[in-house]
Amino acid sequence: MNKALLVLLTLASFSSQAFEVSSSDIHEGQLINSKFTFSGMGCAGDNISPQLSWKDAPEGTKSFAITVFDPDAPTGSGWWHWLALNIPANVSSIDQGSPMNDILQTKNDFGTMSYGGACPPVGDGMHRYQYTVWALPQEKIDLPADISPAVVGYTLNSMALDKAVLTATYVR
Repeated sequence: MNKALLVLLTLASFSSQAFEVSSSDIHEGQLINSKFTFSGMGCAGDNISPQLSWKDAPEGTKSFAITVFDPDAPTGSGWWHWLALNIPANVSSIDQGSPMNDILQTKNDFGTMSYGGACPPVGDGMHRYQYTVWALPQEKIDLPADISPAVVGYTLNSMALDKAVLTATYVR
């Protein structure tokens, strides 16, 4: 490989940043504080959504979506805790407990159109909670609020330019 090509490849790798999500409230691989766990179904958390920030979205991003998914739920298909769509492209963070005004929140597996914190069954072992920010190529996704969470997940997976995932854990 000649030196010019090697230099160009090196510069290209430094100039492209990975899409990232972070939080001051939850941390990669760490236990979720009970403040952010569900209130109900035997769980006694505060059910407050955590602060999330993201950066380096791909070019062409026109909106974002946020989902929280538990792939370890004993349902055979996981458990959707939060689905928030049509977040404007100029937004790069949400505050803890954000009311998400003017943001489409579709039905989660608790049956509510809001954040639903971690609440694994007692004795089911450690569960992972994937807090995902999706970079989307259109400003609005036109879906009914009561649509199945699985259909929302399918839609996001089929159209996303990229996604950034922060995985935290919880056990009861």
